[in-house]
Amino acid sequence: MSNLSVEMLAAAPAGPITSAGHAQLGIAVLVGIAVIVLLITRLKLHAFLSLTIGSLVLGAAAGAPMDKAIASFTTGLGSTVSGVGVLIALGAILGKLLADSGGADQIVDTILAKAGPRSMPWAMVLIAGVIGLPLFFEVGIVLLIPVVLLVAKRGNHSLMRIGIPALAGLSVMHGLVPPHPGPLAAIDAIGANLGVTLALGVLIAVPTAVVAGPLFSRVAARWVDIAPPEKLIPQRPSAELERRPSFGITVATVMLPVVLMLAKALVDIVVDDPKNHVQRVTDVIGSPLIALLAAVLVGLFTLGRAAGFGRDRLAGTVEKSLAPIAGILLIVGAGGGFKQTLIDVGVGRMILDFSKDWSVSALLLAWLIAVGIRLATGSATVATISAAGLVAPLAEGMSTTHTALLVLAVGAGSLFFSHVNDAGFWMVKEYFGMDVGQTIKTWSLMETVISVVSLVLVLLLSLVL
Repeated sequence: MSNLSVEMLAAAPAGPITSAGHAQLGIAVLVGIAVIVLLITRLKLHAFLSLTIGSLVLGAAAGAPMDKAIASFTTGLGSTVSGVGVLIALGAILGKLLADSGGADQIVDTILAKAGPRSMPWAMVLIAGVIGLPLFFEVGIVLLIPVVLLVAKRGNHSLMRIGIPALAGLSVMHGLVPPHPGPLAAIDAIGANLGVTLALGVLIAVPTAVVAGPLFSRVAARWVDIAPPEKLIPQRPSAELERRPSFGITVATVMLPVVLMLAKALVDIVVDDPKNHVQRVTDVIGSPLIALLAAVLVGLFTLGRAAGFGRDRLAGTVEKSLAPIAGILLIVGAGGGFKQTLIDVGVGRMILDFSKDWSVSALLLAWLIAVGIRLATGSATVATISAAGLVAPLAEGMSTTHTALLVLAVGAGSLFFSHVNDAGFWMVKEYFGMDVGQTIKTWSLMETVISVVSLVLVLLLSLVL
């Protein structure tokens, strides 16, 4: 979620939309989503074109001037590609280096030797949870996808049995555990204690990841039985490759961006002084762009050189890594454009206006509001920020633990049922080689399981704390 999107949402008109406006926006959302789904499923139109057309239809149905709808779409596309596109490209380069050098084979062979078929989904959710603690969801995906695809391929595992646990571990951390931006924003808006929220977030995240990961993956594997997409599977090095990097140096290279970003997060929490020199340095080296760029540059030596690659071979590896992700970049960007169109026509404000008269408990209200905004805009960050701002007055008089649970209820709602207006939906779809229906049966339902299970745990904790 870009800063521009957050600022535009915050700058939305403060006054409520008329009932006629509400009805028109509701119809516009349904029409826009229906057009996208029909174009992709019935007419087999490319998702990039379908999202583009659907965004324009949404703007027209909402009564927005066409030039404004076009501007919203292009702004969202540009901000999404600028924020996520470079990370996808750097992740693809790192993944190709891992594959061509034999480093990925070394990781996969070691994991397969240590973990049996039954324990593999548990190993994947553990790895994803640890890596996902300091990482943005998109960064975690691009780092884990090569390992997921290779483990599924080499170990002859169902892609869903391996992929769903990895996705669940990443998603749970993204929505519930600081220092991710959504939970941090909610903590600030509601005035919760960071340490208590972090502790309760981890307490809820662990069982939630287990249910939505290894356990739900059994169901998902029965519903969707697909092979890893060949075009994205890093291939085993050729037989003439004389050597490959060691397991230790390969893991260290992959973990480098994780360590850098984790260092930034810890310094930001402990120091919390923008003028502090240490924090200024870690803010730079721990940014996702610099951290992944550093991993790629280091990988050229620790992976490429370790495998005996010369300059020409390294240049070819980098060049070949970028071609397969062109379609992914366009689709993810168009998903961001559709999301921005939803925000700019006032859908987020409509959901907030509807919620004012709801009479339910504070924790359930926070979850419902976040769910509504998540469904409408596709952005977990927008849902978290908007819902937290709305329910913040309810935190007055609450205990420290209940205030933290209010934050976690918002985070749980922000993960509910990712669908066609979420860029993450399209990333998962393309990386796993699924169609829209298969993505809904697996990824979308997994997100819903995370949201509902974490809400139940929040409510149960509220009874005993």
